[in-house]
Amino acid sequence: MKVILLQDVKGTGKKGELVNVSDGYARNFLFPRKIAREADAQAMNELKNAEQSKAYKIETETAQAKANAEKLNGQTLTLYGKAGKGGKLFGSVTSKEISAELNKKFGISVDKRKIVLDTDIKSFGTYNCEVKLYNGVSASVKVMVTEEESK
Repeated sequence: MKVILLQDVKGTGKKGELVNVSDGYARNFLFPRKIAREADAQAMNELKNAEQSKAYKIETETAQAKANAEKLNGQTLTLYGKAGKGGKLFGSVTSKEISAELNKKFGISVDKRKIVLDTDIKSFGTYNCEVKLYNGVSASVKVMVTEEESK
């Protein structure tokens, strides 16, 4: 009997998959627990529509991420910090600060965990960092750390 799984079932398949199981397994285990539903015409149509909408969503998110990558590639962010002797910063510049600056300057919201720094930024200078925007789409950004301008 062909069924569409509504949840992941160990040893059978993942949610949304069309699988072939024995009649007894479907009637006595899957259907009473509402883990699967019979693969009739309506269910097959819903499954096909769900797959199409998922593919469309992935396509639009990838296109948006590529557009954002074009906008960010080669850009330089300027961050300011206080420092002591020898150009050492008090603390360090974190990916959270870089994320906030990206949002402020370009209007692109990036999770701080998606920003990859080569090294810790603990002194003045220019550093390279990679911003992962989507699966397989990333941009390279330079971060320039300078001393705060005195007021």
